[in-house]
Amino acid sequence: MPLSTQSPASGEPYVLAASLDNARHLSTLLRAVHFRDHATCFATANGLRVTVEDAKCIQANAFIQAEIFQEFTVQEESLTFRINLSVLLDCLTIFGTSSSPGTSTALRMCYRGYGYPLMLFLEEGGVVTVCKINTQEPDELLDFDFCSTKVVNKIILQSEGLREAFAELDMTSEVLQITMSPDKPYFRLSTFGNAGSAHLDYPKDSDLMEAFHCNQTQTNRYKISLLKPSTKALVLSCKVSIRTDAQGFLSLQYMIRNEDGQICFVEYYCCPDEDITEAEL
Repeated sequence: MPLSTQSPASGEPYVLAASLDNARHLSTLLRAVHFRDHATCFATANGLRVTVEDAKCIQANAFIQAEIFQEFTVQEESLTFRINLSVLLDCLTIFGTSSSPGTSTALRMCYRGYGYPLMLFLEEGGVVTVCKINTQEPDELLDFDFCSTKVVNKIILQSEGLREAFAELDMTSEVLQITMSPDKPYFRLSTFGNAGSAHLDYPKDSDLMEAFHCNQTQTNRYKISLLKPSTKALVLSCKVSIRTDAQGFLSLQYMIRNEDGQICFVEYYCCPDEDITEAEL
């Protein structure tokens, strides 16, 4: 790829350099977490994590492993910077979102460190465009502390099952109620909209169910306005892992396979709706 031979104009070395033959692999994943203008980027030798938050109630993370890139080097143990995600997506799709068959936009992404802009070199059909995006001081992010040892219930579902659910349930409801249980109804999604209550049940031996690990019955409600951004990732995904901890915090982890068959993950964390009391459930 011609862009990989580009070197810094000044003597200052890049602390992050990454190359992709197809920029759409990156823009598709970033679009799945694009529900606010700004994002915080973390880079380590393992790859890139892009985090978006809203109202301290929901957090989305796109994980782009180093293996997805043709080149990925980080000179420090970890790098963190905040960036305007809307601007980054505009730059990544500067040649358009739908390339002609057989053509793709090559990307080289470089960053010199704190205070410097993120540099994008994009090339398609012999035309090279250079974009500089200002970086900012990163915000302190929520720590949902969602480690596997604290997970109470977990199921893995084929994404088409959840896509059908969101199509059938009444989205005029303010909340989505999720019940996970070792006994019937096993996995139930409920809404309470203008047309009344609606329930969708998934037996644990459903064809759509890939794994079922429920230790106790839990019923929690989540604001649909907070969950709606995650449908962007749901549309792209082939499987979704749904987990809850003892406090009812929800983790939705979407497995996304790109055009080259490579696997990436997008994860959403959501707080339970505290306005709902146990008595109401």
